[in-house]
Amino acid sequence: MEERVAQSVPLASAPEVRDVVFLSKATPGDDEFALWLAPKLEAAGYKVFTDIRTLEPGDRWRNVITSTLQNQACKMLLCCSNETLAAAGVQEEIEIGLDLAKELKDPRFVIPLRIRPYKKLFGIAGLQYIDFVRGWAEGLEKLLETLKRQKVPVRTQAAIIQPSWELYRRRGGVALKEEPERLTSNWLRISEAPDTINYFEASGVIDRDALAKIAPKSPYPVALMQGGFVTFQSADEVAAIFGDVGRFVLVHSVPLMAFVESGYEPANIKRQDASNVAHSMFRQAWNSYCQKRGLLEYHYSNAVGFHVGKGQTPIGKKIAWGTQGERRSSMLRNVAKGHVWQYGVSVLPSFWPFPHLKLKSRVLFAPILDGEADDPLQDPKKQHRLRRTVCKGWRNRQWQGRLLAFLELLSGDRSVMLLELGKAATVRVEAAPQLFSSPVSTVLPSVLQDEDEEIDPSTLGRPEPEEET
Repeated sequence: MEERVAQSVPLASAPEVRDVVFLSKATPGDDEFALWLAPKLEAAGYKVFTDIRTLEPGDRWRNVITSTLQNQACKMLLCCSNETLAAAGVQEEIEIGLDLAKELKDPRFVIPLRIRPYKKLFGIAGLQYIDFVRGWAEGLEKLLETLKRQKVPVRTQAAIIQPSWELYRRRGGVALKEEPERLTSNWLRISEAPDTINYFEASGVIDRDALAKIAPKSPYPVALMQGGFVTFQSADEVAAIFGDVGRFVLVHSVPLMAFVESGYEPANIKRQDASNVAHSMFRQAWNSYCQKRGLLEYHYSNAVGFHVGKGQTPIGKKIAWGTQGERRSSMLRNVAKGHVWQYGVSVLPSFWPFPHLKLKSRVLFAPILDGEADDPLQDPKKQHRLRRTVCKGWRNRQWQGRLLAFLELLSGDRSVMLLELGKAATVRVEAAPQLFSSPVSTVLPSVLQDEDEEIDPSTLGRPEPEEET
């Protein structure tokens, strides 16, 4: 018989087992997304409840849904769009979910999934969402990372994909294919990095103020910590840079991963401080790489973005990307709403689950002057309004294409990018994003045909309604 996630309300004396990931959604508006997401979560080992495949004819559907959420759910994944959040059933599930968050003492019990732009709703406005708007693959990767980090129960043996998918396929005509699906992420794998990071201390009395002034002028990253500083540079490099301040001795070369995960106890460097410093140094190396290639640098409120400017490509030109025989092209600069938009990225280094750089797509707007982009708009609110109205019409495939074209432009014909942390300390970053595989795939409209991309020469689709910030 087909396994049922929710069969009946557990007896009061029975031990409560919470191992179900409950997917709260609207029907039929979110069915395609649920059909794509749920089997992938099951393939990763999670037990999933969603009404479109779990309920059977004759079920008291509201009782089954409520019982499952109240008694078996360990997390509630809330599909978020204006239409979904307006549904009475979804609002009822939100109320139950928020009550359970208090009862279970789990403030992260409800995990919003942003599948379309939406206005904030009372009760969940402060919850951090996982974004599926930029790309379903990117959202899935973040969701799996979140479920693992929050220790959601997962099957230790072979994953079970429920046979009820086949029943729904026959009813709805949505094909579930027993073959892997390749998902392109926004992660660039770090294939090589320095084995150690060096900790230096002063030998004798030094002028700390002078040290603090000269450290930022170092050609490679340096971080002042406790009684000394850490850097990937050698003793000879340090002597050349800081010789006028004083003499510094290499106290220890700390294994990089041990430094990130545990800190450096002899110098009283805590784990979190060490991790922050390592992330910052890798980010500085990326920034330096982009600066040397003449990319347009723009400082956002919480990050630095590097954008394609007139020095890299003319307005309206498509940049080719992809492997030989599968070449595609995407625009990285064009005109919309009387302004020039210019694509770029910010970077977030990470060492978990393996060393990589996570790229965040950015779009920067500038006025038009003599047919070219003038200096970028300095009004953050106007930048934000233009992004909301112009970029909302871009589909997931277009965002992905722009990222791949950007990387092609940045790396040239090289398969890796070399980021410098010192004269002899480099980071080798793969120029192509990581591909993740799901054991199953579905034939859904989210998969666009090649000819569906970039039909409009401006690459701008129909803008969606603006979301509330």
